[in-house]
Amino acid sequence: MSEVHTHAAHTAADFAAPPELGRLQLLAIIAAVVGLALTAVGALLDHEQFFHSYLVGYVFWVGVSAGCLALLMVQHLAGGAWGVVIRRVLESASSPLMMVLLLLLFIPVVLGAHDLYEWTHAEAVRTNEILKWKAPYLNLPFFIGRTILYFAIWGALAYFLNVWSNRQDEDVAHGYIYERRMRTLSGPGIVLFALTVTFASVDWVMALDPEWYSTIFGILFMGGWGLSALAFVIAVSVFLSGRRPMHDVLAPAHFHDLGKLLLAFVMLWAYFSFSQLLIIWSGNLPEEIPWYLRRYSGGWQVLSIALIVLHFMLPFLLLLSRDLKRNARLLGAVALFVIVMRVVDVFWLIAPEAHHREASYVGHLDPLAVLFGAAAVIGIGGVWFWLFVWGLRKRPLMPLGDPLLEKALHHGQHHH
Repeated sequence: MSEVHTHAAHTAADFAAPPELGRLQLLAIIAAVVGLALTAVGALLDHEQFFHSYLVGYVFWVGVSAGCLALLMVQHLAGGAWGVVIRRVLESASSPLMMVLLLLLFIPVVLGAHDLYEWTHAEAVRTNEILKWKAPYLNLPFFIGRTILYFAIWGALAYFLNVWSNRQDEDVAHGYIYERRMRTLSGPGIVLFALTVTFASVDWVMALDPEWYSTIFGILFMGGWGLSALAFVIAVSVFLSGRRPMHDVLAPAHFHDLGKLLLAFVMLWAYFSFSQLLIIWSGNLPEEIPWYLRRYSGGWQVLSIALIVLHFMLPFLLLLSRDLKRNARLLGAVALFVIVMRVVDVFWLIAPEAHHREASYVGHLDPLAVLFGAAAVIGIGGVWFWLFVWGLRKRPLMPLGDPLLEKALHHGQHHH
């Protein structure tokens, strides 16, 4: 019983969410209405472009939720005060209800499958040997079934991690028991996450060009989704750190730890992206190079250079600074910038595939694609963020029964 800690004095009221979160919910609803309305206008102008834009917004926000689920499991496996202070944010962003919402938001992707995916056209499959060979995997019923399976796995992991976390708060004296359960689940959970994200990235994005393939694509998505999630968590933590009760909890040392992790994820994403480019460019195979050629022509080369300079080089150089990582406002600004660049990266992966059959080797960056892509991200994000804040307000902002709670609090009090 030596693992029982003496932090029973803390109550839910001590870590109640600040009232400002309620205003954020209102802003989220406004953003959802405006964004989705503008996205709907896109459907009237260009059907195919609309569904590609919707897919950009959808994949980005699924990435934030799935990435938060992965970080939550990593936190349970690794421990440490850095994870205790962000655990509620991770749980709210990857809650079972969130997974249900994201599964429902997949319905427009199914409805637009004929506009998104060439392999849904029977005539295209009949005249293409590659599509014939892939037909047992690339068919709509199996495609829908796999997506349901991904969300079932993510939802089950999120359900048990959230339920045990709630019970840990209710039974503080035995909090270590539930922590042990969450740690035990997180090991195989990480393996399931890696497998499901790999298949989801192939199904939703790689299959937009069914003749193209990359063996590193799933790993690239894992790194990108982890980066999106961490940048979002840092931005929310900075917001909370300016208000009680988290003002008295979050310290420069916490942000320093999160900043170092953000730097690691930026480098990881850059490494995976460069590895994919290097392998495909050196292979120079006609099945693979059109995918990059479309992104290096017709205006897309500007975004390609921007990803190198603004998604990697600038955050990398800024995050090398110890002082910046310990400054909540500056780190929050870098995190928000990374979120914007993550949206650009997802847009760069998906949007060039619209109308690509019309000119396989030439890209064309349509300004309307940028507008409606941004609208979809904002619209879906408004719905997503409303539910996120709703979940965050339901529980105390710190896990009351976590055995490492006192360590995390003393860490903050020492620096404040």
